[in-house]
Amino acid sequence: MNIQSTINKEVFLPRNERMLVAVEVRRRKRKRMSFLPPEAYTTFICVSVTNTRPHQLLITKVKQFGDSSSFTRRSHWTVEQLRQVNGINPNKDSPEFDLVFDNAVDQWVASSSAEKCIFIQILYHACQTYWEGKAGNLGKAGKLGKEGRQRRGSQCAPHEVRAGPGDSPPSSVSRTLQARRKSHVPPRHAEFINCQSKLTGDACTMNLVIYRCKAFLNRLKNMMFANQRSLGRERSIHLSLSACRRRMTTSSLGPKT
Repeated sequence: MNIQSTINKEVFLPRNERMLVAVEVRRRKRKRMSFLPPEAYTTFICVSVTNTRPHQLLITKVKQFGDSSSFTRRSHWTVEQLRQVNGINPNKDSPEFDLVFDNAVDQWVASSSAEKCIFIQILYHACQTYWEGKAGNLGKAGKLGKEGRQRRGSQCAPHEVRAGPGDSPPSSVSRTLQARRKSHVPPRHAEFINCQSKLTGDACTMNLVIYRCKAFLNRLKNMMFANQRSLGRERSIHLSLSACRRRMTTSSLGPKT
């Protein structure tokens, strides 16, 4: 089981959520007030969606401390709180990106350019799908409200009704309807700036496959380098022990006085 599957199983499934993507990141600038060094934990930024209706799109910070195999859910935001996604460089693949929320600005560096591109691409299309669903629900609610008003109007049309002392004048009723319509205005969408067009365009399936392949090859390369470093350390330890044994043997066989 890979890391993303493990995070989804441990962090999101128990909360009745489904993780769409996760990217390993580190901060571009270290916080001044930080109790732990960056090497003491690993940070992941995840995008998830709730299984219950109405669906919510969430962005969550997940951490893994030290050599622990478990993952801990930290901060999380709804997509309504996401104000801006900054890809930093629209002309080439780069691992840097920023996330701007209502109450926070996070500057990140992904583990690779491919991992960052996968994250932004999936986040962008998840946001588009979410807002389209929201707009559809608002339009459906407005249509139902209009049909209800027309139905009530047709029922009352044959009868002449005089306004009583407690009835509201037509002008106040129209103002109330206008206020209700204004309350259905959808919230502002998140802005994606300095992102490559291939990440936010329609022809994205092939790009996503390419980036997944690049990310896999990058992880494979990192594993090979890690194994080589581990073998190098083991060899140096073995040589040091051998030299120590030779010195001990030489000293024990030395001339006695």
